[in-house]
Amino acid sequence: MGLFRTVETAPLPENSLLWTLHAPGDLIDGYRVQAPYTPRRAAEIALRFPAWVRLLLRLRGLLLSPFGLKSQDTGGDSIAIFPVVHESTQELVLGFDDRHLDFRISLFAHDGYIHNATWVRRHNRFGRMYLAAVMPFHILITRQMLARLHRHAERHAPRAGA
Repeated sequence: MGLFRTVETAPLPENSLLWTLHAPGDLIDGYRVQAPYTPRRAAEIALRFPAWVRLLLRLRGLLLSPFGLKSQDTGGDSIAIFPVVHESTQELVLGFDDRHLDFRISLFAHDGYIHNATWVRRHNRFGRMYLAAVMPFHILITRQMLARLHRHAERHAPRAGA
């Protein structure tokens, strides 16, 4: 897709916290984009969701809250609707645990790239069905947020001779 040409599918670096969580049967994906940001700054830019994503997240919350699926965590440090669970100079991890599934989002700075990965552990049938239903949206939103991050980096790069 031309819109996402700057977004590469790439494994998350081996020293990511997400790999310490990963077990057989868990999902972990990986993308990267060139961007010179710290993980927190990358998250602040990438997770500025457009209106259509915010609408989908609200709809998700309305539809799934009766089933016990969390829609956000409002306590403590968070970015967008996601609580910060780990932060180092190289990696920011967001996410929470829930009855049906646990998930974490990593933004990892390495060699001029921001890597992004999502780890998910499904606990039951509902967690598996939910993940299957949202996966096409997850891929689209992830690629879109990384493309936005790359565009932001290009717009704010120092100009030669300036």
